[in-house]
Amino acid sequence: MTGTATVVGAGIGGLATAIGLRRAGWSVTVLERRTGPERYGAAFGIHPTAQSALDRLGVGDALRDHAVPYRDAHIRTPDGTPIARLPLERIERKAGRPELLISRPYLLDALLAGLEAFGDVPLKLGERVTDVDALAAGQDLVIGADGIRSAVRTARFGDRSGPRAVGTVAWIGIADIESPVHGETWGSGRFFGLTSVEPGRTNWYATAPEATTAEELRGCFAGWHEPIPRILDATDPATWIRYEMRHLYPALPSFVSADADSGTDADSGTDTDADSDTDAGPASAAPVAPVALVGDAAHAMTPNLGQGACTAILDADALTRALAAAPPGRAGVTGALRAYDRERRRSAQRTAFASRTLHRFMSTERTRLRNGAVRLLPG
Repeated sequence: MTGTATVVGAGIGGLATAIGLRRAGWSVTVLERRTGPERYGAAFGIHPTAQSALDRLGVGDALRDHAVPYRDAHIRTPDGTPIARLPLERIERKAGRPELLISRPYLLDALLAGLEAFGDVPLKLGERVTDVDALAAGQDLVIGADGIRSAVRTARFGDRSGPRAVGTVAWIGIADIESPVHGETWGSGRFFGLTSVEPGRTNWYATAPEATTAEELRGCFAGWHEPIPRILDATDPATWIRYEMRHLYPALPSFVSADADSGTDADSGTDTDADSDTDAGPASAAPVAPVALVGDAAHAMTPNLGQGACTAILDADALTRALAAAPPGRAGVTGALRAYDRERRRSAQRTAFASRTLHRFMSTERTRLRNGAVRLLPG
């Protein structure tokens, strides 16, 4: 089916959803509260399943133009001793293609170019959404792709689920030198990660609970194996990003809501609109569009598995495929949203839970027990 949709949020998930809807024949508008795309650095790992989704969206070639394969990485101790190999070879063997690494700006540019190629999708910057029901009036669908503090989610699902700190501050940066090793180094209560991002540059990320300044962070890793100290020395602290790790908690009972009045029963986890294809408000009220959440608005997770961008892309792909295959009318939209929720919610929430669990495991101070367990993992 086709219809009219507003996508709130112009990040990875929002742009991918807008492209998928437009490819399916929908009329789409994208609203973004920032005055420009969020181009801060960091490398995304794009799993082969997400690469296939981007191929279906028509931006796979643009991804590969700027991505580098991720084929060899280890988990190490601070003295540099490898204790496990990341399963990248197994992923490539199973999928027939490697995981790819790409910087956020390049992926964002690929999606923006894919959207702009249609020539008729308004991208309105500096648009802060405050009244979701007013936005939804007369639309066929509203997509909440507005991040962990989603206004769309709060309007339809309330504030029971929201950003929760995990008690860890993370740092990220990009050094203009190429690291000879990649992967993660796990110490006692802290860790450091290194990945390629493009030839001659290295993406790094770190946590150290006691570090509040760049010099303190450098001090925390001064005795760790090379090239960690050299990577930190080679990066201008003015370009470092420091943020508090958060995730969405508790998990949502649904990623979709049929209308403003029925919503979702957050306690039982059942959709109270499941048998109704009409608005629950007065007969004279204007139709209010249903809502679907994608990306961090639906399942924001800690970055430990490196799957945030992938899950957002897979959300966009699943949602737009379901809508493209749906019959015309409100019942078709409702059925497509149910199909999207069935395909994505449990999978995305399992990934989020696994990432949070890995964060606890990586951050423990019981290093001998942890490292012994890691050595038993298959490569």
